[in-house]
Amino acid sequence: MSDDNDDNDSDVRPWGSKKDDEPQEKRSFWRELAIIIGIVLLISWVGQTFLFRQYVVPSESMESTLIGCAGCSNDRIVIDKLVYRFGDPKPGDVVVFKAPSESWDSGGAPRSSEGLRGKFLDVLSWFGYAPPNEYSLVKRVIATGGQTVECRAAENVGIKVDGKALREPYVNRELQSRVPDAGPCLGPDFGPITVPAGNYWVMGDNRTYSADSRFHTEDEFHGTVPKSDIRGKVRFVIWPISRIGGVGSENPQQ
Repeated sequence: MSDDNDDNDSDVRPWGSKKDDEPQEKRSFWRELAIIIGIVLLISWVGQTFLFRQYVVPSESMESTLIGCAGCSNDRIVIDKLVYRFGDPKPGDVVVFKAPSESWDSGGAPRSSEGLRGKFLDVLSWFGYAPPNEYSLVKRVIATGGQTVECRAAENVGIKVDGKALREPYVNRELQSRVPDAGPCLGPDFGPITVPAGNYWVMGDNRTYSADSRFHTEDEFHGTVPKSDIRGKVRFVIWPISRIGGVGSENPQQ
């Protein structure tokens, strides 16, 4: 007759022992962490692709509405990518768009996608952790497809759309006055130019410092921006703290 204390001795463990549980708990931890990271990345990708995206204002061309300059705290903005899936940009909308021609971007992308670093940054851009590999600009819609836009200093009425002078309260006249001889057009004469259907004439609020549609009339789109190149409507400034707030649309044609 065998001694019961000798049977299955190897299976007897003190209560609470984690000898066999520790590897399983570690595997469970890393599995759960991977799932959480995957969910976060999926939500980020969906949001950045279809709903919203963050950009940094690159220049002073939209001051005083948006601030961007060398040595200052450039505004960080959030665009609404969904709104133009169900409608079209309207006069007064502030939009972010991809450079529609080489006239706007001077050729090429802002960074190389070659090599491991370039491909890594491209992947990060899918999730919003790096900027998209394209020249992005921010301007205000002034005229839409089928409308005619022009400005002649000799008329002394400023910009006209379909023969009517615009009302533009977002243009900081004091800021423009720092540039001598800017004239009523706050830049060179242009037009009349009829905006092609599905395209948009865009200009910066800081007219004397904005290389906008006026300066690209010789390209294939006559200075206008196709809707397919518009990435979204600017909704908010989220940084710096002192500048947090909404970015509204003011129709200059009303």
